[in-house]
Amino acid sequence: MATSAGRPLSLQCRPRIRLAKLANCPCNSMPPAAVRAASRSTRPSSGAEPAATTRRKVPASRLGGLQPGQLPGNPRYFSSTTSDRSGPSGSKYVYNVAASYIAKGKPYDPTAHVFHFNPYNRVQPPKPGREKSSRPESGQDAFFVSRLGTNPGEVALGVADGVGGWMDSGVDPADFSHAFCDYMAKTAHEYKPGQGSALTARELMKRGYEAVCHDGIIKAGGSTAVVGLLSENGVLEVANLGDSGFIVLRLNGVHTASEPQTHAFNTPFQLSVVPKSMLMRAAAFGGAQLMDQPRDAEVTRHRLKHGDVVVFASDGLWDNLFNQDILRIVSQAMAKSGAWETTDSGVQVAADLTPYTGLDKTANNEATTSKSGGRPIVTLQSTIASEIVGAAKSASMNAKLDGPFAKEVKKYYPHEPWHGGKEDDICAVVVLVSEEEAPIKAKL
Repeated sequence: MATSAGRPLSLQCRPRIRLAKLANCPCNSMPPAAVRAASRSTRPSSGAEPAATTRRKVPASRLGGLQPGQLPGNPRYFSSTTSDRSGPSGSKYVYNVAASYIAKGKPYDPTAHVFHFNPYNRVQPPKPGREKSSRPESGQDAFFVSRLGTNPGEVALGVADGVGGWMDSGVDPADFSHAFCDYMAKTAHEYKPGQGSALTARELMKRGYEAVCHDGIIKAGGSTAVVGLLSENGVLEVANLGDSGFIVLRLNGVHTASEPQTHAFNTPFQLSVVPKSMLMRAAAFGGAQLMDQPRDAEVTRHRLKHGDVVVFASDGLWDNLFNQDILRIVSQAMAKSGAWETTDSGVQVAADLTPYTGLDKTANNEATTSKSGGRPIVTLQSTIASEIVGAAKSASMNAKLDGPFAKEVKKYYPHEPWHGGKEDDICAVVVLVSEEEAPIKAKL
């Protein structure tokens, strides 16, 4: 009998290895093949699975009464998918980014488990024999944030959640997810427009995955992935594969939210590298024909507005907090700071967000305290990230209050006595969108 947080659960928690079709797989040219460990060891599973689904609809109640793409009369709402790349004349978009994270079973310290993004910092390329001690304490979750090419106004970011089922095969899932994010960060940072194919969110995912497949150190593993590109014109493009995801919050409402990609309950889409020996054993015993590649990622584009808050996160967040929980945390932080103001005409965004988003000039990608006085660096975006992760951490350890994962268990297995949260690694990257006047270029 398996247990979780001291609570008995009769569902088997063994990972399932399944044979995958390898047509056009970037790993075909090397022994590791793109076959996946089909489920996470931290999620309950059963030999009799429910019917497979590729997409789960988000109820309108979780979107503040709006489905993505629905346009109400209020002019502050936009379609969640648009091809318009042009922004308002005389303005530019600035993306203020911070992340927070904590590994499963570790105590959470909001002053230590935080990352402040500085677009002018150099991205360190992946190194052979990576020191695990240099990784953030995010467990099997990994993330990256990088400027896109030489333009500090455009940003690439993403979250990868290592598949825990690989641990039963003696593989550390964190090796795959962290290397994957390292390669995507390097690719984004070195991107040069006009050289080769355009770098889309899906293409960035593809290049990172191909690099992992050809990395001799990564013998096996897998992860889900959500990757985003933020343009200087206020457009967010996202490629989402699996059950990590994102949400866009706007003036006390959920503007849009991603839907998880799953083959069945507890079986998210995922990218994988599998040793040849494991491939042969899986083929001998048979298995479901599954194939998850970057081309399977769902791609959406979203027009952002001044004052929007975007959250990218692993399933450690989504399994423990509902969208309305996240909205409540963000709304309280924005209102308390004054970034969202209540006026006679309703909630409005402060015209200037720089007093809330400014980062100490001594900050860098490694440090979380300033060099003058050792005070923790606090920005509005880091406060939101820390409060979201802290709330998810608390909910994951609450054995009485049912979260999203518990409700999913009851949906598929109504007789199972699962209650409370789901302990897992948690990682969240928060973007606070600011629209500012573009500098006037003097005519020579």
